[in-house]
Amino acid sequence: MKRRVWAALALAVMAFGLAGCGEQPTEAEAKPVGPAGISAGNGRVMLSAVSGNPAAAYFDVTNAGDHDWMIRAASVQGAKGATMHVTQDGAMQETLQVMVKGGETVKFEPGGLHLMVDGLPDTAKAGTKTDVTLTFVGGDKVTFPAEIRAAGDER
Repeated sequence: MKRRVWAALALAVMAFGLAGCGEQPTEAEAKPVGPAGISAGNGRVMLSAVSGNPAAAYFDVTNAGDHDWMIRAASVQGAKGATMHVTQDGAMQETLQVMVKGGETVKFEPGGLHLMVDGLPDTAKAGTKTDVTLTFVGGDKVTFPAEIRAAGDER
């Protein structure tokens, strides 16, 4: 009995060790495909000019399908939090959901929809990349890369 346990343990350790061999996919590559017809790109995270203040994230979400999809949450890899906001008439407020209608593209951009990103890790430096994940009603997710840019860089 003891030999069987040790043999099973040895096999498990070997399998775990082999799993670490080879090239590992990035988080964006490892994520499952999201809702049908949805794609996201043109991602960029703008660092704040004031240390400790939130960063802002901008990107485009395209719905090539005919079914409407609702974004209900967003996250940025390594950040403590990210919330969707909209700026209207010069005032910014949080928005809990964003509709992406069939056949349309929604742009998260300065002066409109955007993400406020809190608590980016110290490794988030201009010129590096991070992953942004959008979660849709129903739980489907889309993850895409975003370039991290310094405050004041071209948006």
